Amino acid sequence: MNILFIMADQLRWDHLGCTGHPYLKTPNIDALAKRGVRFDQAYVTSGVCGPSRMSYYTGRYAVSHGATWNRVPLSVGEVTLGEMLRGAGLELALTGKTHVMPDRAGLQRLQIDGNTELGTLLARGGFDEVDRYDGHHAPGDESGYPAYLRARGYVGADPWIDHVISALGPNGDVLSGWHMRNVHLPARVKEEHSETAYMTDQAIAFMRHVGSRPWVLHLSYVKPHWPYMAPAPYHAMYGSDQCLPVVRSSDELRDAHPVLAAYRQQEECVSFQSDECIRTVRPVYQGLISQLDHHLGRLFDAMAANGRLDDTLIIFCADHGDFLGDHWLGEKELFYDTVQRVPFIIADPRREADATRGTVESRFVECVDVVPTILDALGIDQGPHQHRLEGRSLQPLLRGELTPESAWRDFVFSELDYSFREARLLLQKDVHQCRAFSLRDTRWRYVHWLDEPEQLFDLQADPQEFNDLGRDTSTSAVRAAMREKLLGFLERRRHRITLTDAQIAAGTAQHKRAGVFFGQW
Repeated sequence: MNILFIMADQLRWDHLGCTGHPYLKTPNIDALAKRGVRFDQAYVTSGVCGPSRMSYYTGRYAVSHGATWNRVPLSVGEVTLGEMLRGAGLELALTGKTHVMPDRAGLQRLQIDGNTELGTLLARGGFDEVDRYDGHHAPGDESGYPAYLRARGYVGADPWIDHVISALGPNGDVLSGWHMRNVHLPARVKEEHSETAYMTDQAIAFMRHVGSRPWVLHLSYVKPHWPYMAPAPYHAMYGSDQCLPVVRSSDELRDAHPVLAAYRQQEECVSFQSDECIRTVRPVYQGLISQLDHHLGRLFDAMAANGRLDDTLIIFCADHGDFLGDHWLGEKELFYDTVQRVPFIIADPRREADATRGTVESRFVECVDVVPTILDALGIDQGPHQHRLEGRSLQPLLRGELTPESAWRDFVFSELDYSFREARLLLQKDVHQCRAFSLRDTRWRYVHWLDEPEQLFDLQADPQEFNDLGRDTSTSAVRAAMREKLLGFLERRRHRITLTDAQIAAGTAQHKRAGVFFGQW
C-alpha cells in the first residue's frame, strides 16, 4: 500500500465541480471523489497555513503543538508523521510546500547540529524533501525550480519574480502579480513551466524512481494561493459572470465585532471590499484551480499506466479557504465556513472500501484525522503515539462500518493567534491578548475571544453567518453552554507527551516497588 497525500493551498471547499460550483471545471478531482469518499463537513484547526499544516502533520490541534502562526516554529519536541513512518521503516517524501519552520532555538538548546541527518530531519519536520517549494517568496536551494526556469530561458536576477508572478503590460513593461490589478494578464511563464506543472513533474518522477517499492508522498501545491497569477490559457478561462456571488451584507458592518472591524482595515481586506478587485481576482482564482485539476489528471494517468492507482490510497485536501471578498474580508484566518471548511476526499483502492465508493459523508472530520488515518491504512501500531494523537482514523467511515447512530464527534474546533497581524496594533493589544477559540456544531458557530466579546451565529437561521448574536442577551444560555463545551474540549487536550499511555498504566500505584512507603501506619 502506497499513500499519496495531496494538499492544495488556500482552496475553498465550494470551488469544485463535485461540491456544486456551477461553472468551475474540475473533472479529475470529481472523478477522484467518485472513486472514494467526499467528506462534506471537513474542517481545519486553524484558518492559517502554518498552524493548519502542523495539525495535518502531527495529528494535534494548534493549542497542543504550539505552532500558532506561520512564523512560529514547530517545537523540536513534537513528533510528525514523517518520524512516525520512519519508526516503521518508511520515509515521508515531499514535493511542494510544507510551511515548516525549523526550531533553531530548540536544536541549539539540545546541541543538535542542523547539518547532521537528525538535525536536517527535525528542521524539515520529518520530511525527506525531494523538492520543497513554499511559493510565497523566491525559492532557495531547497528547490530545483529556479535552475529549471533558467535552463528554459527565463533570464533575470530572480526568474520567479520576473516571470512566474509577473505579466507584460500593454506597453511591454513588466507588471508584478503582487498587485492584484494585474492578475487578469497571463503570467510570463509558459503553462508547462509553471509552478503547478513543475511540481506535478516532480511527483511523477518520484513515483517512477521508487518503482515497486512502497512509498508515502506528500504532494503539496502552492496554488491557488496568492500571488493570483495564472499562465495562459487559465488566466482567461472564466469570466466574472461565472463566479459565485459575493457573500456579504451591509449589516455585517454595523456595530461589527472589534477584531473583525480591525481586520477590515488591513490592506488585503480593503482591496477585496472593491468590486473591481473581486471581479479581477475571482476568475483567475478559478483558473488556477482548473489548472491544478488538469495536472492532477496528468498525475493520475501516469499512476494508472504503471498500476499505482490500484495500490495507492489518495487523500486530497486543503489547508484552508480564501475569503475573496466574502464578509468584506480578504485572505483567510477568521471563523467562517468560507475559510475553516475545506475540500476533503479519500480514495482507498482496497475492496473493503467498495461499499462507500462514490458516496458523500456528512459527519464532521478534521485535519488532525489525517495522521491516524494514514497509520491505520499502513497497519502501523498507533499505540506508541496514542498519547499524542488527537485525531481519529477515518477508516471506519471509509469502510462503512458506522451506522447513522454510531458515536462520532458532534463539533469541530478551530483557533486563531493574530498577534502578528496589523489588527493587533490597531486594537492596541499586547501579543498575549490575541487568541480566539471556536466551536462549530450543526446548529451554532461560537467564538471565544480573549479580552473581547464572544461571537455566536445560528447556522440554521443564518447559514451565511451575517448576524452575530454574541452580544444578544437572548442567547446567553446558548453561549454559556457552548463556553462550557469549549472548556471541556480544552481540558482533554493531550499535553502530557513525554510518557506513553502504556508507560503511565504500567507505573500506576507502583511506588512501593520503588521503595517508597509513604502514608503507612
